[in-house]
Amino acid sequence: DVGEVYSRLLDHRPVIQGEIRYFIKEFEEKRGLRELRVLENLKNTIFETNERVLPKCEQAMQDNLSETFKRLQAANAMIHRLQEREYEVRKLQADKVMAREEKCISHWEEFMKEQQNKRAEVDEEHRKAMERLKEQYSEMEKELAKYVSF
Repeated sequence: DVGEVYSRLLDHRPVIQGEIRYFIKEFEEKRGLRELRVLENLKNTIFETNERVLPKCEQAMQDNLSETFKRLQAANAMIHRLQEREYEVRKLQADKVMAREEKCISHWEEFMKEQQNKRAEVDEEHRKAMERLKEQYSEMEKELAKYVSF
């Protein structure tokens, strides 16, 4: 009797285990249904995405990519033409600069030749003038020598 009284009054394990089993059973049933609904919604969303949204996105991407690719090709061709024009303009300018440089060099060479010729003429005139002066001074010395003998 004492063991039975003790187990009824003090040993609560069977009652607690029963409550725990009941709690687990309720929790799993409610949780299982909720998770089942979440999984069903996920499955529907994935199915809709795969069957409807993904093909639409792929088609839109293909359409837009082909259009974008055409525009890029056109822009690339325009840029290429602009670069060719710019190259031609730069080449033409470089040719003009080279022609001007050659013309300046030829003018400079001609100018230097003229300067040398003029210098030679001036030197020749200077030499002649010096000779005339020497002759004039020698004549003046002769004239003076006549007067000094007095």
